[in-house]
Amino acid sequence: MGLPRSSATIRGEMINQPVELVGRSAAALALREEVGYAAACHAKVLITGESGVGKEVVTRMIHQRSSRSRGPLVTINCAGVPDSLLESELFGHVRGSFTDAHTDKRGLLEAANGGTVFLDEVGEMSPRMQVMLLRFLETGEIQRVGSDRALPPLDVRVVTATHRKLLEHVSEKTFREDLYYRLNVIHIAIPPLRERRDDIEPLLHHSLSLFAKSHNRLEPALTPAALASLIAYNWPGNVRELRNVCERLVLQRRTEVIDVGMLPAEICAVKRPAGTIHAPALTAVPEQLFKRLVEGNESFWSGVYEPFMARDLTRRDLRELIRLGLEHTRGNYKQLIAIFNVDAADYKRFLNFLRKYECHVRFQAFRMISPSMPQQSGNAASGAVSAVDR
Repeated sequence: MGLPRSSATIRGEMINQPVELVGRSAAALALREEVGYAAACHAKVLITGESGVGKEVVTRMIHQRSSRSRGPLVTINCAGVPDSLLESELFGHVRGSFTDAHTDKRGLLEAANGGTVFLDEVGEMSPRMQVMLLRFLETGEIQRVGSDRALPPLDVRVVTATHRKLLEHVSEKTFREDLYYRLNVIHIAIPPLRERRDDIEPLLHHSLSLFAKSHNRLEPALTPAALASLIAYNWPGNVRELRNVCERLVLQRRTEVIDVGMLPAEICAVKRPAGTIHAPALTAVPEQLFKRLVEGNESFWSGVYEPFMARDLTRRDLRELIRLGLEHTRGNYKQLIAIFNVDAADYKRFLNFLRKYECHVRFQAFRMISPSMPQQSGNAASGAVSAVDR
């Protein structure tokens, strides 16, 4: 089934491969029960939790266990997509409705007819798109961009997810209250990995085995010390980060046994007494990323770009990270790529990436913070920085 793909952050597909929730904690057991309840009905589901906890995995489990399992599961990420593109992707468009609209195109909601649509990061929707989504939820009808008539009602189950606290956005008038209650019929809250540490060990073994098979390698074993360090780590990126670490260990290992010295630096740095109860990380996501880039020498491309394209980070997270960087460099983008461990040859690529996803931040306000800060010499440097602010 061929569905439209406009960018790396938008995708629609029919997923048949069975998925399971790996874990043995009380939270994992409760989550399996909630998935069963949700799968037994057609009600709307709102899934909340930090980035990387497995919201899409839960959605796939609900779909595969429901009576709609033979229908398509269509997913779309609402973060990082401009309104005009998001409207066209969701509702479709007719020929000639805008530049490059050479043919009629059905939207992802039409593609999901008879199945399930998963709207990830629904909290990032603009007020205008919230109104359009609310109308669809009330009537089941859609109207393609540029069309003068609505299509017949669709039979689509809507599952949404967000890492935001939507009630706070409702109180701040940035998210519609009526839309919130439309979406929040069944609410599944997924706790972060640091709050269900009993799941870390089975997740590690499962992921190491999975990546060993996919890369045709022998599955490595963990020493008790390495396992203890991995369990003690707070996993700010949750299951997504754990999987990435496991894949890296499989690819980079030189022996059959992985010891503490082979673990990533941020994990080795954690020194906690045995039996310590770990409090949730209080640092915001952008601040955690900034620390990993500047203090941990992690590359922007692997630490930020890849999670962003994998939909684990939102545009808001990325903009805030850039703001933190510009505060540090007093508005100097040349110095920014240096502290973010970006090669100078990738400067234009870095700026184009920010511009494409509307995450560039104007540097002038940060220059004003410290008027005595020496300015770069040469028109070429200032011209390159200004390109970000067009």
